[in-house]
Amino acid sequence: MKLFKYVFAAVALVLMLPAQADRIKDLASIQGVRENQLIGYGLVVGLDGSGDQVRQSPFTQQSLTNMLSQLGVTVPQGTNMQVKNVAAVMVTARLPAFARPGQAVDVVVSSMGNAKSLRGGTLLMTPLKGANGQVYAIAQGNLLVGGAGAQSGGSSVQVNQLNGGTIPDGAIVERGVPTTFIRDGFINLELNTTDFGIAQNVASAVNRKLGAGTASVLDGRLVQLRGPTDPERQALFLSQVENIQVTLPPARAKVIINARTGSVVMNRTVTIEEAAIAYGNLSVAISNQQQVNQPDTPFAGGETVVTENTQIEMRTDGGSIKRVRTSARLADVVSALNALGATPQDLLSILQTLKSAGALRADLEII
Repeated sequence: MKLFKYVFAAVALVLMLPAQADRIKDLASIQGVRENQLIGYGLVVGLDGSGDQVRQSPFTQQSLTNMLSQLGVTVPQGTNMQVKNVAAVMVTARLPAFARPGQAVDVVVSSMGNAKSLRGGTLLMTPLKGANGQVYAIAQGNLLVGGAGAQSGGSSVQVNQLNGGTIPDGAIVERGVPTTFIRDGFINLELNTTDFGIAQNVASAVNRKLGAGTASVLDGRLVQLRGPTDPERQALFLSQVENIQVTLPPARAKVIINARTGSVVMNRTVTIEEAAIAYGNLSVAISNQQQVNQPDTPFAGGETVVTENTQIEMRTDGGSIKRVRTSARLADVVSALNALGATPQDLLSILQTLKSAGALRADLEII
């Protein structure tokens, strides 16, 4: 509980710091300048007996047969190949904006069969396609797997994931994607979050720096810029725009709850209205032990009997009613919640109930 209080206090101190100006490049992106997802299917060879098992992964044998036929090797039909050093994989990559043929990009390789490990494997030439089915890159190379494992005598130990890896600069771009970010001299900035206040501050900062009429707000997420029509000046213009400092308005009050880990994070605009809270805990503990009963005297013809000894215990923690005063600052909110003495799991229910009662002035998001 003390650790939870310290975490809450640390979050409060961080969020209570005065707002600082952020660069536009940290708040928005240029419309049209984006990455594209690529995907491909390939084979990884050179595994030390840790590849796919043919019976459970028949597509691996089919893919290997097709690849060998393209290389001039004919495999008789019906041949049952036991290839434990081969694994079928999916290969993914991101094609960055303005990518040109010959540029190298990183790829991620993931097993799709029942291979035990891809460590030490080599990815064979794999075409990477976009959403339109066109090939944009070719991947090949040795895998870098961050995990490790060992097996002996029926026991095994494993650290991290062995069925996935990466190949730095493992794909060569074969075709670029045309990137258009300016039309008729207008450039659109897309904010990372929808907020009319941020959009207005971005437009005002650009107009102060580059002249009135340069930027205008279209909606809560889009800011339109009037840029130069000369292509040689567009890069300089956008460089100046991206480095303009913008002061952010107070953020929307929000509380994020992770129900799986029991963590709670709130921003500094969260407030609590005066309310009364009562809570208590009911816990049930069940223990089961096996007892061995031996005969009183040896050679008496008795049998050893194993009996189950089950104990059930129910505990109820005393509930209490606590008064929470109106809090206008995050530090007061943290102090009020800590004063309840609730565990992190109890706090999840308390915050949800406060929201339902209208006492929590914030958006409640559960992830």
